Amino acid sequence: MKKTLLILPGLFLILSSFLIQGGIDDVIDAMKAGNASGVSKYFDNYVDITMPEKSSNYSKSQGELILKDFFANNGVKSFEVKHKGNNDSGDYCIGTLQTKNGNFRATIYMRMKGNKQVIQDVRIQTL
Repeated sequence: MKKTLLILPGLFLILSSFLIQGGIDDVIDAMKAGNASGVSKYFDNYVDITMPEKSSNYSKSQGELILKDFFANNGVKSFEVKHKGNNDSGDYCIGTLQTKNGNFRATIYMRMKGNKQVIQDVRIQTL
């Protein structure tokens, strides 16, 4: 019984690390599919979005519409991760968003807020 009580906290920490890491991986999968709602479910209450023709701080719902519009107008083919990592403040991903209208460099920054990861910044730049 005592061994079980000692193992449970360790198991919890290990499983928690997998759950936390799922955030950036889920966002990458959503980017590959051009799924704006899949990306936006990780948006913080307000998110900085920078695109070739738009750049501002948007509410979660506005940000989803901006991203959905961009995906619809450009026809996402895929998203190829070039670099993924983390630092003290959170996770980030840099990749190439391949669309029918050309390729874009996409950068996504996430941070921990409470017990979940949220997207703070999305940058999509023309290559």
